[in-house]
Amino acid sequence: MHHVASDANSRDKQDALETFDTRYKRLVKDGCKRLEKCSLEFAWGAEYTEPMTQSIRWLQDEIADRMLQKLDIVKLDVKDVLIIPDYPGKHLGALSKRFPGAKLISVADQDVSSFQLWRAKAIGNLRSLFSGSISPFSSYASSGKLNVPDNSVDLIFSDLLLQDLADPKHFLQECWRVLREGGLITFSYLGPDTGKELRLQSLEGLKLKNLLSPWDMHDMGDALLGERFSDPVMDMEYLTLEYEKLDLLLKDADALKLLDITPPVAIKNDVLPQKLTLEVVYGHAWVIGKHLAKPKDNIAYVDVNQIGRKTRSDSA
Repeated sequence: MHHVASDANSRDKQDALETFDTRYKRLVKDGCKRLEKCSLEFAWGAEYTEPMTQSIRWLQDEIADRMLQKLDIVKLDVKDVLIIPDYPGKHLGALSKRFPGAKLISVADQDVSSFQLWRAKAIGNLRSLFSGSISPFSSYASSGKLNVPDNSVDLIFSDLLLQDLADPKHFLQECWRVLREGGLITFSYLGPDTGKELRLQSLEGLKLKNLLSPWDMHDMGDALLGERFSDPVMDMEYLTLEYEKLDLLLKDADALKLLDITPPVAIKNDVLPQKLTLEVVYGHAWVIGKHLAKPKDNIAYVDVNQIGRKTRSDSA
């Protein structure tokens, strides 16, 4: 009996030390585990099934972390954040901590279900469940329009997306539309040197392809200025992935959309390189002067209603 009482007292002390936030996260996580064992019918009538996680999700997490570090030096008052593409990752908690009280608006990655994203938000931050929203990336892909009103967000966080868009300029135009005056877009994408080892060799039986939008950082900087963004800052780094197993290299190359067939055909191990280079481009730019018309022929046109007028006394 003495040991039972001692154990009970120990548990009471442990519970008392837990904060409300810790208890809540534990409860939500336990609840989500129970829900995963069931098939759920949601309000929109779709049955939840767990999709396979793409093999480069770890890469998105790593690059998102580097983007957040670069964001540390930026001073920004944020009420609404648009994350495109969004997925369960550490960035959700980091953004909620950096901008407490901000609404997280998510455009879910193609292989992420709304339930997966809802679960990740629930574990990361209770408030984001009630103040944010989730829409599928397929909606933007089909319509070319973000499901967000004009002038409604302060920050756009886009991790490894632009290289997969057929028209990055149109995406920048949509970002300009939804950002408020003084808002910021921060992004990362894969540059044209990604997977250069594969292109340097003649690989029989393996058909390669370029990234859909193989822009280098200079192309992106010019595009940002062309779409009226201000003070763009661009930088780039090379990451090298080394492989011991051939099949893993092929899976990553396929996930990076460097191969023209899925699944890849069988290839001799001594033909393929043992590494892949990733050119990762980072950038951010501001929205300043939204009331100004887009310049034409190096001339900016201003609406007469935007011109202030001063009056002065005619007294001698």
